[in-house]
Amino acid sequence: MRFIITIGLAAAALSAQAQNSVYLEDLTWTELREQVQAGSTTIIVPIGGTEQNGPAMVLGKHNVRAHVLAGKIASGVGHTLVAPVIAYVPEGAVNPPTAHMKFPGTITIPDAAFESTLEYAARSFRQHGFKDVVFIGDHGGYQKNMVKVAARLNREWAATPVRVHALEDYYKVVETDYAQALKKRGLKDAEIGTHAGAADTSLALAVDAKLVRTERLHASSLGASQGVYGDPRPSSAEAGQLGVDLIVGRSIEAIRRAIARP
Repeated sequence: MRFIITIGLAAAALSAQAQNSVYLEDLTWTELREQVQAGSTTIIVPIGGTEQNGPAMVLGKHNVRAHVLAGKIASGVGHTLVAPVIAYVPEGAVNPPTAHMKFPGTITIPDAAFESTLEYAARSFRQHGFKDVVFIGDHGGYQKNMVKVAARLNREWAATPVRVHALEDYYKVVETDYAQALKKRGLKDAEIGTHAGAADTSLALAVDAKLVRTERLHASSLGASQGVYGDPRPSSAEAGQLGVDLIVGRSIEAIRRAIARP
């Protein structure tokens, strides 16, 4: 009997934890409805991407980072939920392959398909009572698409209280303040890089160490032929935490400004 009671208590605790989750996928539809009715009317749509990240990082790096960081941001903003990660994004042409499509595992879709996905995610959330839909993108290539969709929907919904926000701050801080923070630690531009270098790899280590194959980190070949633009060898979770803190902090501030009503 004691064993059964223990199992019951554990199950109840897990259920309560799920109901308090910021992640849409963890909720039932009635739990979601209750949260929206209680004032959780902002939702973050995290956008990742499935692409090569050099020999030492997994293909789903962007998806994991977007999921984890969006959860931290939502918790910081308050009354905010997180939609499922969009993992299929524009990554170049298929035939002949361009950009990351030259490497096995990368998945691409046309710009129009991506923009339509964003649009109908926003339309769905508007239907369910959300007032602010926030796009955050962990990848630089589709930032312009986010802005385009948000602008189009905001023109259409100008007479309503619903707004869509393309949160460029989430990505811009990586190229600016995070890069500067790494330079202060002694890293050079050639090490920081733009893709799968020290900045990118450190962020991944800070979010989830399983994203990085450390045994390949110091032995992997470098250069564009390996999908690496930078040098990942100086990477560390400690350096990556600087970026995590900057991304989360700046995004919270930007969302609060964006959703503030006169």
